[in-house]
Amino acid sequence: MTTSITKVALITGAARGIGLATAKRFLAEDWAVALLDIEEQQLREAAASLADPVNVLALTCDVSDAGSVNAAMARVADRFGRLDALVNNAGVAVFKPILDTADDEWDRVLAVNLRGPFLCIKAAAPLMREHGGGAIVNITSISGLRASTLRVAYGTSKAGLAHLTKQAAVELGALGIRVNAVAPGPVDTAMAKAVHSPAIRADYHDAIPLNRYGLEDELADAIFFLCSERSSYITGQLLAVDGGFDAAGIGLPTLRKDGRNG
Repeated sequence: MTTSITKVALITGAARGIGLATAKRFLAEDWAVALLDIEEQQLREAAASLADPVNVLALTCDVSDAGSVNAAMARVADRFGRLDALVNNAGVAVFKPILDTADDEWDRVLAVNLRGPFLCIKAAAPLMREHGGGAIVNITSISGLRASTLRVAYGTSKAGLAHLTKQAAVELGALGIRVNAVAPGPVDTAMAKAVHSPAIRADYHDAIPLNRYGLEDELADAIFFLCSERSSYITGQLLAVDGGFDAAGIGLPTLRKDGRNG
């Protein structure tokens, strides 16, 4: 099957949340998209919801497995003949204290969140090179920039991904491949709604200058910008899309209570 679309994006973890919102953003800009996810049924439903079988390719893939990643990349090359953007969004989390985090839980989080992007970058770069380059955006996290409780594996994996972003940007620049990262703060995804209790949500609001959670579409806009020609001289950077969370220290609730924010 051929397509008249001139640019192609591959998005991992694309069956829901930020990944699916990003796929919709690319399609709205007349890109073709390949959706990768380990959840086969959710992936089918996501692809069907996009209602564009010509420009959407859905591939079940475990990003921590090199064979699975390479097979998916071959399918993308066969279907579209090129790749212009890679969004490494797939991720998993374990919310436990250090002393309660099992070795296999640590291994799985690092495998998906850090080994996965590494494998996808290695598989994508040769295909991008064939057409003069492209853009890679890694989805890290505010948890990779500042420590918080119950995130030893998740936060460490995302901090590693931030450095992988810089390393890849330096090494792949000569191929015309830009590599940047987006670090979401708390976002109103299905996962956040499931695991963030009212108390946790209140704690986040107390620490976010904009006093709200982000929206999936707001993350998708930032990701698309870093994949577009409008960011053609930006590489090796990490953009926190977090409502000011990383910039804030203590005192926001007191400031609001005293009415000193105007």
